[in-house]
Amino acid sequence: MKSFYIVPNRDKDKDLEVTRQVTDYLARNGCRSVVCQPQREKAGRRHYTDPDQVPDGTDCVLVLGGDGTLLQAARDLVDKKLPLLGINLGRLGFLAEVEKSSLFPSLDMVIRDEYTIEERMMARGTVSCKGRVVGQDTALNDIVIAREGHLRVVSFISYVNGEFLNSCSADGMIISTPTGSTGYNLSAGGPLVSPQASMFIMTPVAPHTISTRSLVFPEEDVITVEVGAGHMYESEKAFACFDGDTVFPMETGDTITICRAETSVRILKLKKLSFVEVLRQKMNSTQEVQRETPTS
Repeated sequence: MKSFYIVPNRDKDKDLEVTRQVTDYLARNGCRSVVCQPQREKAGRRHYTDPDQVPDGTDCVLVLGGDGTLLQAARDLVDKKLPLLGINLGRLGFLAEVEKSSLFPSLDMVIRDEYTIEERMMARGTVSCKGRVVGQDTALNDIVIAREGHLRVVSFISYVNGEFLNSCSADGMIISTPTGSTGYNLSAGGPLVSPQASMFIMTPVAPHTISTRSLVFPEEDVITVEVGAGHMYESEKAFACFDGDTVFPMETGDTITICRAETSVRILKLKKLSFVEVLRQKMNSTQEVQRETPTS
């Protein structure tokens, strides 16, 4: 690879110090690079990636930040069908593979074409109100449907392929891809799944019953979640959130239908590590951080 588009998280890379190190190193090795200009606003949120700035002939996108930055870049650039490599400037990254300590050896591997590319499935969600589509987007990690406002029980009614599944009283419902299984799904007690798999994981958030568990569905299934009534059959407000970014408001009676997206994300992998080995390393890193964190 010789041509790169660089997406820096300017909150994590203060003064673009790491970005300059990357561009200088690439130039010394005969490569071309273009740095994404200052972030733009999208749906009221700050985005670090602008698809319109990607030059023709780009071979790879280098994302400098953390998993959140890479998720955002993946969604913004999915139609470009370019491989993405995450350079972790945060504390713990499952998606951002390269650490600062191995930055230049990793760039050498990319330049020498010593890598593999993983295809990661995405989820597409369509929000409807009274049968009318009011919002649609894709997610690489997860789509979360959650109550809004006061802390009180809300019912989430689930259907799979048009067939009633259950009605669950909870704080929310997570529909995760395998890539997202290590995110909010994990925090909510859901299972970990190899990112190379293709399936959906449905995990309730703080369910108000001891019998509710995560469920796993094949990639071809279509999942629909309806916002039910609240306490005393009152109308409740909720929202659907895509990868912690795009948000669509919902209320009692509204639905979101989730299926596999036609597009997929290409993640560039340098290390020939199994999912089990990556998981072990990351979990050990988490334990080290917890041990180092002082308690009050």
